Amino acid sequence: MALEALKDVVRKIARSSTVDKALVEEIVRDIQRALLKADVNVRQVKEISEAIKKRALSEDVLPTLNVKEHIIRIVYEELMRGIGEGLDIPLKKAKIMLVGLQGSGKTTTTAKLAKYFKDKGLKTGVVTADTWRPAAYDQLKQLAEKYGIKFYGEKDSKDAVKIAVNGLNALKDCDMVIIDTAGRHALEKELIDEMIAIAKATQPDYKLLVLDAAMGQLASKQARAFHDAIGIDGIIITKFDGTAKGGGALSAAREIGIPIAFIGTGEKVEDFERFDPAGFVSRLLGMGDLKALLEKVERVVKEEDIDPEAFMKGTFTLKDIYKQIEAMGKMGPISKILDMLPFGFGMKMDDEMAEMTQEKMKKFKVIMDSMTEEELLNPKIIDSSRIKRIAIGSGTSPQEVRELLRYYKTMKSVMKKMKKGKLGKLPIKGFPKMGF
Repeated sequence: MALEALKDVVRKIARSSTVDKALVEEIVRDIQRALLKADVNVRQVKEISEAIKKRALSEDVLPTLNVKEHIIRIVYEELMRGIGEGLDIPLKKAKIMLVGLQGSGKTTTTAKLAKYFKDKGLKTGVVTADTWRPAAYDQLKQLAEKYGIKFYGEKDSKDAVKIAVNGLNALKDCDMVIIDTAGRHALEKELIDEMIAIAKATQPDYKLLVLDAAMGQLASKQARAFHDAIGIDGIIITKFDGTAKGGGALSAAREIGIPIAFIGTGEKVEDFERFDPAGFVSRLLGMGDLKALLEKVERVVKEEDIDPEAFMKGTFTLKDIYKQIEAMGKMGPISKILDMLPFGFGMKMDDEMAEMTQEKMKKFKVIMDSMTEEELLNPKIIDSSRIKRIAIGSGTSPQEVRELLRYYKTMKSVMKKMKKGKLGKLPIKGFPKMGF
C-alpha cells in the first residue's frame, strides 16, 4: 500500500543527525511521492506539502517538544487537515441507506455495518433492496443469520422501492436498519433514479456512499454524481487493505466535503472500523492507534474470553495463554493489530511472518489441548517426561512444547512488569511523545 511509505518519513526524521532545510525538503518530497502514488489528488498533495514545508521552516518549536518531534507534529497535523473530518453516527435509532457501484462491496458492508452496531448494543436489521444482482439476497441473508441480525427481503420482487418500505415496516422494532441497494457497472441514469426513489420513500437518517479504495481518481466522479442526486452524508471506504490507490477515495471525500464514516480493512465482517482521522493518520505514520485497538477489543472480545485480573496477579496460567490466543484470533490478522501499536511497542511484520506467527499460535493451542487440567493451571510441574507425552499427544515435537513454555514464561514476566508499572505509560491521549 503506497500510503505505508509515510512511515518511512517518520523513521527518516528519527534517524537523522540534524534537522535542517535540506531534511525538510527531502521529507516533503517523500510525502509527495507517497501521496501521489496512493492516487491522492495532485492539488491536495501540493497544498499538504507546501503547508508542511512552510510551517516546518518558520514555526517556533514548542517548549514541550524537541526539534524532531516538532517536525513530526507538523506532518501529523497537516495530513490530518488534508483528510478532513470523520462522521460519527450516534448509537440511537436510525435508518441508513447504502449506495454505490456494483463491485464496491455494498452487500458485505451492509452486514459489517449491522454487526458493528450490534456489537455496540443496538438491535440491528438489514433490508436487501438490490433486485439487480441475483446473489445479493442469499448473500445478505446468510451473513445476517450467521451474526444474529434481523433480515428482510423479497426474493422474487423487482420493485426495490416497495421492498425497502416493506422492510422498514417489518423491522420497525430494530434500533438500526440498514438498506442495501443495487449497483451497476457505471453511473447509469436508471441507477440514480432508483436511488432517488428509495431515498424519497424511506427518508433515511444517513445516506452512505460505499467506495472501493482501488478506484483511484474515479472516486471523485462517482461521489459527486451520488451526492448531487441524493445528498450523501458520509462515505465508507472498502478494501482499504493491499491497495495502492486508497488515497483517491480520501481525496474524493475531502474535495466534495463529505466526511468518511467507516473503513473496511479486510474480507471478514470483523474487518471494519469507525473512521477517526487522528487515529488513522497516527497509524499511517507508524505511531499506532490505541483508541481503535481498544475499541476493537471491546467489540470483538467478550469479558469471559480474557481475565484481566489474572494478567496482573500471580495466577496467570497456560489457560490464560489459551484464552489470549483465542481472543487474538477473533481480532484478525496479527499484522493489523501491530499496526495499531505505537513506535516502541509494536514491530514491523510482513505477511509471511504474520502468517507464520498465526500458525504458531494455532499449534500452541493444539499442544495445550493435549495437556491435563493440572498442567494448564500449574505449568511448573511439566517436566521432560510430561513434555514427551504432550508432544506425542499433540503430534508435535518436544522442542515445540518447550517453545510454548518459554512463551508462557515471557508473557508472565511481562505481566509482572506491567503490574509494577515498569513498562512506562502508553501515549493514549493527544499527540504521542516519541522520545527521540
